[in-house]
Amino acid sequence: MNTHASPSPATPTPVRLRRMALVVAILVLLGLAIGLVPRSVASRKLSTATRAESVPIVSVISPTSAKADWGTPLPADVQAFIQASIHARASGYLKAWFVDIGDRVTNGQVLAEIDTPELDQQLAQAQAEVHQAQAGRDLAKITADRWAALLTTASVSEQETAEKQSDLALKTAHLEAAQANYNRLQQLQDFARVVAPFTGTITARNTDVGQLITAGNGPELFRMAQTDPLRVYVRVPQQYVRGLVPGQNAELTFVQLPGRTFTGKLTRTAGAMEPASRTLQVELQVDNPNGEILAGSYAQVRFNEAAAPEVLQLSGNALLFRAEGLQVAVLAGDNKVSLRAVTLGRDFGKTVEVLSGLSLRDRVIENPPDFITDGMVVQVAPANHSEVAAQ
Repeated sequence: MNTHASPSPATPTPVRLRRMALVVAILVLLGLAIGLVPRSVASRKLSTATRAESVPIVSVISPTSAKADWGTPLPADVQAFIQASIHARASGYLKAWFVDIGDRVTNGQVLAEIDTPELDQQLAQAQAEVHQAQAGRDLAKITADRWAALLTTASVSEQETAEKQSDLALKTAHLEAAQANYNRLQQLQDFARVVAPFTGTITARNTDVGQLITAGNGPELFRMAQTDPLRVYVRVPQQYVRGLVPGQNAELTFVQLPGRTFTGKLTRTAGAMEPASRTLQVELQVDNPNGEILAGSYAQVRFNEAAAPEVLQLSGNALLFRAEGLQVAVLAGDNKVSLRAVTLGRDFGKTVEVLSGLSLRDRVIENPPDFITDGMVVQVAPANHSEVAAQ
């Protein structure tokens, strides 16, 4: 009986096994490539789109050149060229007054007379003292001369002669003092006639006949003003002061004289700014030969001949109000943001004047987002939406 077993299947060789593993690996790699490559491409596209969307898109504008509007009137105060209060230098009672408010007077014209009985008596006494001192000095001189002659004959001593010479010097000094006191009282008596110190207009009369007049600290008798020419004081804002030069003409208008203009000349400036208002006080002179302009009036002044400084004008939408102060976002060449502090002039509503911090070549971001920071990279909107100048 044959007991041979059936033949078993052939065992795979190592070479065949390696080939099969290689084929499987290739199939796996192909499957991974087919599944991962589209995902990678989609991921890169998504990342690019996300980065693009994370960069803010902004529009930019440029400042425009503008000139300071000197046509805007500035308030001004009109004052007399010279103004003085007239007081008495002699005491007494007012005897008469000869001018009243509104009267034009000339230099040296008599305004009033004062009755000075006490001063008259003092002057008479002083005159008598002068005569007395004169007599004493004359006698002392005669005595001194006689003693000097006797000294040559040794009739008197040198001591006695020196005493007589000293007495002469003393009496001479007494005479000079009495004469000086008399001259003082005589000059005070001249002040009994109150005269105008300059040519002008009487603007106030505060006395009447019979009023007691006290010299020195007494009440004001008259007030005078010289109203041709007039002084006009204007406070000019700080940003315009460099355009003002002495000698320039200015135009003045007054509410009480509608439709009329007057010309004034800038004569001087204060030379220093007022810290509270940041303005410079300037003085004008305006001729007033007919007295049409009243001292103390309110006027409006336009400096039409002033050299207007160059200023920039920018849309108000470009301003950033931060804790650091007023700023604008300027775009550099690499699309990086630079925050700059600016100084503003006048506000016109939609636009503002920029006095410092910008130039005409700067590109300013319009409507900047609140989160914008210094150094941030932004993207500029298409040209048809940007580079629009401020209106």
